[in-house]
Amino acid sequence: MISLFGEPEAAECSRAQCREAAAWRIEWRNPKIHDETRRKIWLACEEHREYLVGFLEARNFPVEALPFTSPEETHE
Repeated sequence: MISLFGEPEAAECSRAQCREAAAWRIEWRNPKIHDETRRKIWLACEEHREYLVGFLEARNFPVEALPFTSPEETHE
């Protein structure tokens, strides 16, 4: 789920009806409506990373998949 400010609220996959833990952070933008500084964020589990990236690439959106580290993991 994404907060009003564009950051993920829960570390789970953004694919519809998937509640698996996120393993990937997918950053993308729609160049028709967003400038270079605006990035949207989706999270993906291992199973859905390729699907979500492919969905965005098919629309010619700039997209980058990065390993996801939850805030809890970075503060241990």
